[in-house]
Amino acid sequence: MNRRVAIVLAVGLLGVAAPAPALAADCATPTDVATTAWPRAMLDIDAVSAFTRGGGVTVAVLATGVRGDHRQLAGRVLTGVDAVGGGAAANTDCTGVGTQVAGVIAAAPSDDSPVSGLAARATILPVRVVPDAGSAENTATPAALARGIDLARQNGADVIVVAVPAYQDSRELRAAVAAAVGGDVPVIASVGDLGSAQDGNPTPFPAAYPDVIGVGAIDQNGQISPASQRGEYVDLVAPGVAVPTLQGGTGSARGLVEASGTALAAGQVGAAAALVRNRSGRMPIADLTRLLTASASPADTGDAFGAGVVNPLAAVTGRLTDQRGRALPAVSAPSADRGDAENRRRAVAFAGAALAAVAVLAVLMVTVAIRRSRRQHWRPGMAPPLPEHDEPVEPGPPIMLLERKP
Repeated sequence: MNRRVAIVLAVGLLGVAAPAPALAADCATPTDVATTAWPRAMLDIDAVSAFTRGGGVTVAVLATGVRGDHRQLAGRVLTGVDAVGGGAAANTDCTGVGTQVAGVIAAAPSDDSPVSGLAARATILPVRVVPDAGSAENTATPAALARGIDLARQNGADVIVVAVPAYQDSRELRAAVAAAVGGDVPVIASVGDLGSAQDGNPTPFPAAYPDVIGVGAIDQNGQISPASQRGEYVDLVAPGVAVPTLQGGTGSARGLVEASGTALAAGQVGAAAALVRNRSGRMPIADLTRLLTASASPADTGDAFGAGVVNPLAAVTGRLTDQRGRALPAVSAPSADRGDAENRRRAVAFAGAALAAVAVLAVLMVTVAIRRSRRQHWRPGMAPPLPEHDEPVEPGPPIMLLERKP
């Protein structure tokens, strides 16, 4: 657990969640899901896990709360805080959205579950920013999001994932984002889902702010979700259609669901940021944004995709290659042979690290990615080869940035 998470709240000491109380009968319920989770293959979770699983990093999930007693999150969900309900705990989740997002971030691997979080050893800090009333609220107020971001920062979040947008700008929300960014806490936000809030394609906040990483959703074929909002505020995309993940609500603490939405995509990018933070410690938000966008795999052109599909392995290893030559990661079911799978994970991971050493080639070929960066002028970063380790580990040295000549 992040040692900074030791702040006394009005509701008591913030710590690992106790068993969650019973929920109402009209809460979300688990459903049948596919036997394999396609984002696991697309994001190459098995390979990146050879480098880091996000241990020691706290990710705040701003949504409906998170079910603290789900067995694949056991011991890694903090009590949290309710930004719309007077400061109460947020380790329950009747609606289920927050638990779904937490699942793609930090679900522990399990032999009998297809769901495995990208940062499977990260700690989740739930922050409720919409009422948990048993039916999904797809938007939040700027005031609630501002309070939620402030509470996340004050309670030790290393990464903040905003799963539900607001559709009004506000000075209060801008100030909360500025305070987080000023403390080198990245804010990663859903760009919203068409038809969920208002007609048209309204501007989502805080995703539209320059220092926030806005995230849209793609499907298994690398196509943009029809519901994913589009505009210059999209920096990256990630899996967000028919994604197997964890379910809150009623029923067993083993519950799963197949869910869709840009909230899930934002969770995947938030997990990637947690992995980088585990390996390289705190870095300026601009540098983290540059690294995630420069290492992305382009899926298409246009304002729906931003720089492309988040590529956690490339981001962790600093592997920046020709954007035009990198294909969308293949989607295939993982092997049932765990011994062979482990050997493949190590081989792929160390091959990626070796490629990271070709710094000169990367600098020459990352020009395309630079042109795709819509909001910040950046210099490419390169990471040294990384040894395999078991987590948690002390953060390594920050990724060095190559100075651009005048």
